[in-house]
Amino acid sequence: MQRSIVLIWSILFIILMSLVPAHAETNTHNNLYVVKAGDTLPHIANQFDTTIEELKLTNGLQSDSLFIDQKLWVPAIHEVTAGDTLQEIASMYHSSVETIKKVNGLPSDELYTGQILKVTPKKLTMQGQHILMTKEDFKDWLSNNQFNRDIRIIQQHHTWLPSYRQFKGANHFQMLQSMESFHKKEMGWNNIAQNITTFPDGKVAVSRPFNLAPEGSIGPKANSVGLTIENIGNFDLGHDVMTKEQQDTIVYITALLCIKFGLTPSIDSITYHHWWNLQTKERVLDNGPDYNVKTCPGSNFFGGNSTNDAIKHFYPLVSQKINEILATME
Repeated sequence: MQRSIVLIWSILFIILMSLVPAHAETNTHNNLYVVKAGDTLPHIANQFDTTIEELKLTNGLQSDSLFIDQKLWVPAIHEVTAGDTLQEIASMYHSSVETIKKVNGLPSDELYTGQILKVTPKKLTMQGQHILMTKEDFKDWLSNNQFNRDIRIIQQHHTWLPSYRQFKGANHFQMLQSMESFHKKEMGWNNIAQNITTFPDGKVAVSRPFNLAPEGSIGPKANSVGLTIENIGNFDLGHDVMTKEQQDTIVYITALLCIKFGLTPSIDSITYHHWWNLQTKERVLDNGPDYNVKTCPGSNFFGGNSTNDAIKHFYPLVSQKINEILATME
């Protein structure tokens, strides 16, 4: 009886492995597929026995376009070895225990040596073009993607309205869609203005594709080579007090962007909306008259909105975080 069971599992293993593309076999413990010239989503979906929709959800893809050297999480086949746990397998393949159990119909966390598991990457939360992530998910998303636009400026903004009062804890997409609708209908822009939005709970959303320059009153000089971060809240003195979760996310994702695009924190690489003249669209730093500049990203944004405030309070935090992240990558 025992020999029969072993024989059955051996046959099953051979059949399953024959269905896995050769590329996946050589990357059993690394299910990141690197996009090559000529690759398409339908081709990759077929190669790894998945769907275009699954690839989009697991990788936060806002379109069908791919770029050479872009990395995509794909399904993998894992043979359980002695000592394996679901948590370890999930971590190995950018998945989750719940996902593995659901895909494989596992009633419990118990595994046995020789067991064959199909491991699918965890999905990101998306509605339309909007991708909602933790700051750690954003790190993976940013690292895996390639962009075809020169990016040299990170813009910091606050929304002013909506403020913390409008954030209800789970209405991220509602707020994003409302801002997108306002920007299109009222401002006449072709999309939501910002590339990135941060929330009081520390979540981060990517909306406007990075390959599209942001829109808004800061002007074409900053926008053409810029990425816009809108931080939900009114951070003028006497209004919203930024949560620690949002503070940590703003510093963390700014550091990640600096690493990705080779930027050193300075007034030339990380800019505040307050430093740009609304009429001329020129950068005036601290010399703009009150009637021609906004307080954005807030007169109490990390200690203030002046260049001295940024140099003293914000840039050191970003620089420190850059060093911490790079240390984990060595």
